[in-house]
Amino acid sequence: MTKLNQIIAVEPSVKSKANREFTDLHREVSKPALLAGLSRTYQPKDEENGDSLPAESTLVQVKAEDVIKRATSALTRLFDVTLTKETANAAAKADVKVGSRVILANVPVTYLLFLEKKLVEIHEFVSKLPTLDPSQDWTYDAASGQYATPVIQSVKTKKVLKNHVKAEATDRHPAQVEIFHEDVIVGTWSKKEFSGALPATRVNELLSRVEALQTAVKFAREEANNTEITDEEAGKAVFDYLFAA
Repeated sequence: MTKLNQIIAVEPSVKSKANREFTDLHREVSKPALLAGLSRTYQPKDEENGDSLPAESTLVQVKAEDVIKRATSALTRLFDVTLTKETANAAAKADVKVGSRVILANVPVTYLLFLEKKLVEIHEFVSKLPTLDPSQDWTYDAASGQYATPVIQSVKTKKVLKNHVKAEATDRHPAQVEIFHEDVIVGTWSKKEFSGALPATRVNELLSRVEALQTAVKFAREEANNTEITDEEAGKAVFDYLFAA
């Protein structure tokens, strides 16, 4: 008995062959010269003394009715294969399982194809999620719903002019004073950084889940495509109606 994956396998070649033949036939029937024939003979008025000229003839190379028959033959298989596939797709279903856990039950194969495509986009999305700077020590801050570093304190200083008396004044000499700048602590900075990014371990965990689901969907699609099907026929009914004499 035919299986859905077999129909899927042959559909591209059947479609390509039918479309190619149909295009060629359409091109043939669109050339008036191929459909035209001619038979021309000459009869001189004076049969005894008149000129005798050869007959001329052109054969009809393409007959529209023949083209219709060939087009019908070319397209019937395509119509049958397509109906068989679409009918089977409506019935082919499978569970999406990761390990022993059923994520989605009894899913149609057409939805599995959609899911497989979207998971590629989701994998790309997750792989580009921002991660926390590994050089920092981050802790989740439940109050703000984000990650934060420990408080780091640093001092703020200010340059203050000071002087140093190197020699006291005497009756003969003024005092010798050295003027210099000194950094004086005037305050303390408390710094705490916040980030809305994720730990790399969290992003890697999410990627693993996406990849596991991608694998599960592929397995489910293969299982659904292994469904036994009934060959359907549509072409004969369609073309009997369209081109019946």
